[in-house]
Amino acid sequence: MDLTGYGDWTLFASVLAVLPPFLSFAAIVVFARPYPGLSAGLSITAVSLSVVSALFLLFTQGTKEPLTYAVTWLVSSDIRVPFGFLLDPTSLLMLAIVAVIAFLVQVYSLGYMAGDPGFSRYYAFQSLFAGAMLTLSISSSMIQLYVFWELVGLSSYLLIGFWYEKFSATEAGKKAFVMTRLGDICLFIGILLVLLNLGNLNIQDLNNPTVAERMSPGLLTLCALLIFGGIVGKSAQFPLLTWLPDAMEGPTPVSALLHSATMVAAGAFLFARLFPFMSQSATAMTVFLFIGTVTMVLASTMALVVRDIKRVWAYSTVSQLGYMIMGLGAGAYFAGYFHLTTHAAFKALLFLCSGIWIHYYETNDMFEISAKQGRRFKIPMICLALAAASLAGFPPLSGFFSKEMILASLAKGHHPAWLILGLLGAFLTSYYAFRVVFVILFPRRIEEAPPEKGISTPSGPMSHLHSGSYWAMALPLVVLVAIVIVLGFFESRLEELLTGRTVPAGHPEWLFYASMAFVLFGLGLAWLEFGRKGAGQVGFLERIPALRTLFAERWYLDHGYRLLLNRVVYRVFADLTTRNDRQVIDAGIDAFCSFTVGAGKILSYLQSGLVRHNFLVMFITLALLALWFYLS
Repeated sequence: MDLTGYGDWTLFASVLAVLPPFLSFAAIVVFARPYPGLSAGLSITAVSLSVVSALFLLFTQGTKEPLTYAVTWLVSSDIRVPFGFLLDPTSLLMLAIVAVIAFLVQVYSLGYMAGDPGFSRYYAFQSLFAGAMLTLSISSSMIQLYVFWELVGLSSYLLIGFWYEKFSATEAGKKAFVMTRLGDICLFIGILLVLLNLGNLNIQDLNNPTVAERMSPGLLTLCALLIFGGIVGKSAQFPLLTWLPDAMEGPTPVSALLHSATMVAAGAFLFARLFPFMSQSATAMTVFLFIGTVTMVLASTMALVVRDIKRVWAYSTVSQLGYMIMGLGAGAYFAGYFHLTTHAAFKALLFLCSGIWIHYYETNDMFEISAKQGRRFKIPMICLALAAASLAGFPPLSGFFSKEMILASLAKGHHPAWLILGLLGAFLTSYYAFRVVFVILFPRRIEEAPPEKGISTPSGPMSHLHSGSYWAMALPLVVLVAIVIVLGFFESRLEELLTGRTVPAGHPEWLFYASMAFVLFGLGLAWLEFGRKGAGQVGFLERIPALRTLFAERWYLDHGYRLLLNRVVYRVFADLTTRNDRQVIDAGIDAFCSFTVGAGKILSYLQSGLVRHNFLVMFITLALLALWFYLS
């Protein structure tokens, strides 16, 4: 229902949830940039208001009927595009996730970014991102969602390339921007097709079951696949998955915020947001399941061989997003969305724990961190171990509950190959997660570590942690680890909130034992190779040079893109446009200029400055006029 009344506390809370970060961004850029402390205070205060408002809306409106506040934004013929807020469990839960993670990351950044010359600029970009992502979460129409979807992309570009003095950071920002734009083109075309055929882009209307009766099956499948193209770009799914690891060039809090917890999860959120619409095409759902599975397996293998701790978690993010798409593609709306929720907590925790070591030791190399006694930092070490256990799926941590739900959805009514690959992913996840834990927990001499090219190093002014910086960074870890521990026990409440079911569907008992066997096998193998006394700390796949190179080179996906650029984009399109520019545009302008110069020279003879020539011209002109009148 559309409400236009004012003085409504729910409407006021909705505005308060999304508006303050935008105001903070404007205030920092215009007024507060020379004052770092004021900039941070404005940004954190703004996102604090968003947290309070988001939690208020979740607890007061989440259990009620969906509510829409909308005003007419654009009008064209019979088409009206609204701007407003859609408040239902799907949007309100995402709103709360984004607000809480953004708040914790901004508090953490007080320590991590202390002393950076771009401190105010950093908090301005953080505010812009928070405002865009919060508004995206509760947008009432696809056009509005798309606008803030693109604004989130701009924010990610600015934050990834924040240390623009570093060439690799600017390149990573451009790569992320371009690759996500490829998916966004598909998304925009899909939105236009829906608009042309339905004349309506309200999200509630798109999710209405009658949409399938108003669109042909082929058109419905095409629209779903095009919209999924945007999800592929934003959530780094196959084949557009290689931009996310490079995006680790930004500050570590940016990695936690944009590329683990909220920004890349926007793609999975869009799938959940439009799940009733997308699920009406069985063909499209099979494609989604396939893409998610391929992404999960490929990214997991890439995480097995890298030493850059942030890139391990980046590959893990891509893999876990693949898990979310698998759950949603298998028809399990709650399983996919619940994994998005749990993942936001434990992946942000993994990145923020790593950030303390990166900040102190000025390296991303986990072997160097280990050799420099990184395990001395007790809080990040304990939090890292618990977050890794949640990522791997150990009970009773939150990741266990969501992972089991996805595996259960794959076990019901689908080809067993999907479940087998899901279990393989559980093994690989457990292995690479505890590989990092055991490497840091059991140090060895750094010269024994195998070499790796292109490993990232932090930029900007780093300083050894002092007490204030450490606790600014450690307190958010404590909050996040508490969420990781308790969130899984709210599974039934969240399922009732999102689906209306009061009794969760049962899972096969054998599946629990099977999944735990794979998880424990991954843990045991990681212990044998990286944890036990005398372990060589070289993985079983790293002993096979061909496989190690294949995984380290990301299955040569970037090589394929480079070949495509060189052979098609540069050699064909760039060459054609260059020839057109030189032979048609430049040559045409040069010819026109030559004609103008020549005509000027001819006309210059008419004004020589001699009186007799002027009289001659006048006589000839009058004679010609007289002849014309005589003959006519």
